[in-house]
Amino acid sequence: MAAAPGTVHTFEADDIQGRTRALSEFQGRVLLIVNVASHCGFTKQYNGLQALQDRFHDRGFDVLGFPCNQFGNQEPGNEARIADFCTTRFQVSFPMFAKVEVNGAGAHPLFRHLKAAAPGLLGSQGIKWNFTKFLVDRHGRTVRRYAPNVPPEAIAGDIERLLEAPPT
Repeated sequence: MAAAPGTVHTFEADDIQGRTRALSEFQGRVLLIVNVASHCGFTKQYNGLQALQDRFHDRGFDVLGFPCNQFGNQEPGNEARIADFCTTRFQVSFPMFAKVEVNGAGAHPLFRHLKAAAPGLLGSQGIKWNFTKFLVDRHGRTVRRYAPNVPPEAIAGDIERLLEAPPT
């Protein structure tokens, strides 16, 4: 099935092992796309993100983690170090991707799309910090943006509603 224009399914990104992955492989799944960092005050949210993955994965949900070093040099490591950190410290099993930029001229096209589809406070598009979260429905449409200080468990109800929603 071809990805619908204007959805996250039209994008590709390198995973943390350096393989290019088409996000169209996630068609039919609800996604929570998050810019993450290993040395951030919100890094403990990895626990909550993994809990969401464990709770909802079998029902058609995935967290997608995108490391970013644009905020306070909080993700200085290379992909191998990031992968090791995530698996040993937080037992992360959800898909992790290569380090990306989320703001500025070098912003990954996926994050340009997410920011335009779900602007922040007062319509701002820039991502303010690590652990900004974007909820995406089964059709690849961006539904909502959550600030970094919103704990993953607070998003569970919104995920539940998307998983229970009849196909449109």
